[in-house]
Amino acid sequence: MVMNKVRWGVLSTAKIAREKVIPAMQAGSYCSMDAIASRNMEQSRATADLLGIPKAYPSYEALLADDTVDAIYIPLPNYLHVPWALKALAAHKHVLCEKPIGLSSAEAKQLQFAASLKPQLKIMEAFMYRFHPQWQQVKKIAQDGSIGRLVTIQSFFSYYNMDAANIRNQKDMGGGGLMDIGCYCISLSRFIFGEEPASVVGHVEFDQVLQTDCLASGILHFKKGTATFTCSTQLMPYQTVNIVGTAGRIAIGIPFNAPPLTATRIWLHTKTGSEEMSFSAVDQYTLQGDLFSKAILDNTAVPTDLQDAVNNMVVIEAVFKSSAKGKRVQI
Repeated sequence: MVMNKVRWGVLSTAKIAREKVIPAMQAGSYCSMDAIASRNMEQSRATADLLGIPKAYPSYEALLADDTVDAIYIPLPNYLHVPWALKALAAHKHVLCEKPIGLSSAEAKQLQFAASLKPQLKIMEAFMYRFHPQWQQVKKIAQDGSIGRLVTIQSFFSYYNMDAANIRNQKDMGGGGLMDIGCYCISLSRFIFGEEPASVVGHVEFDQVLQTDCLASGILHFKKGTATFTCSTQLMPYQTVNIVGTAGRIAIGIPFNAPPLTATRIWLHTKTGSEEMSFSAVDQYTLQGDLFSKAILDNTAVPTDLQDAVNNMVVIEAVFKSSAKGKRVQI
């Protein structure tokens, strides 16, 4: 650690890293973005120069061998998440890995076991939305009785992408809508209810050419209520969440991709009227990076443990299984 900051290395020059996460973490109080690696040295050097990162490496292995790097951020394609997270742990690095944590719950459990053997290292799945103040307020309202008894959650998340070269549309790399954006709908439902669903009903449609799921809907049955969602990679871009109770409803304007430079809003609708709540512009990737780094510096628990990542994968699998079998699946 240098100057009370965690020294970070990044495996991959992926777009999300270049354009969102690295700049956001550079703006944080506890992150020092020190190194980046690519399988192409020219690309690695160019990205490092562009973002002001001191060290560039021609391979992921070379970066992991750097003893001055404390923690690794992994924005690789889904199928590489667990393999490189395991290698990072073996190199004695803390790990922040993009969602979904892996391709299956079994793979996630493999990572969880490896992490349990190195309790001094921190590891977390990067669901950045949870750290935005709007979601902290939403969870508080859902639990404090303002909407009465929480009964149901409805969420929708879509974009349009038919590019066969895009990793989101490549089945062997873990592409598809459920893994890419449906995981948010499932995660937020579990986050707000504060429990795991007992059963799942799912319907999934696949693109005949790409072979990836392009439309998925699910009903999650919790002890306290239900959550319904639809996600798609081939619809008009749109996202919304409604959280409904016996005495009120919470609506979130931009639930997932909250803009870092623009204020966000949520609305509380009750029988006595409506209240708009505004939140100052903040970068949720900065918040995520700082909270994870602070856990390393203070040797405290990470905000979201790996069991949560495993549980999210279990539900994703249940949606696929329910659709394939044409019936409800117990969890």
